[in-house]
Amino acid sequence: MGAENTNPQGMTWLYFVLMTIISWGLYGIFLHSGQLGMGDPVNGRYKAFLFVGIAYLLTAVLGPLIVMLFNGASWVFPAKGMGYSLVAGIVGALGAFCVLLAFGAKGTPAVVMSLVFAGAPIVNAIVALILHPPAGGWSSLRWQFVAGILLAALGGYMVVMYKPNPAPPQKTVLEQPVGEAAGKGQVGQK
Repeated sequence: MGAENTNPQGMTWLYFVLMTIISWGLYGIFLHSGQLGMGDPVNGRYKAFLFVGIAYLLTAVLGPLIVMLFNGASWVFPAKGMGYSLVAGIVGALGAFCVLLAFGAKGTPAVVMSLVFAGAPIVNAIVALILHPPAGGWSSLRWQFVAGILLAALGGYMVVMYKPNPAPPQKTVLEQPVGEAAGKGQVGQK
């Protein structure tokens, strides 16, 4: 074990990764709940996404501005960095919008988000390899890397094929026959 692993500051990045896993793991559940909570079967998903945008404004615009002010950052923004960052924001927001569309098409949060989080690393790995080819070329890829990509794809497939079915909705008092609601046929008895 190297010295960098024994220093708690050397693993700070892992805490941020875990916070991201938790945040993004909760994202789909809260987004779907927000969509349903809008009470509008036609436009509820768009209303929910509007509030996601407001949250992005608060976290993704105001947050970095405050941090940059406190850090005394340079306000020079190179075109290349702005371009890639803008594209990143667009594809990220498009992905979030597509999650909502998947929910609207009757996808459940458990399946939709599992597929997203199984498929996104595969896309990331392949695009990263195209943009930054490995030293020694594609033939230098280790079998474990390729196996990891295949296992991620298999995991996504298994989630879809073996997802648990939701419990049937419970009857409310209004849906139960009169005898059941009043105590098993004792309606009108004294």
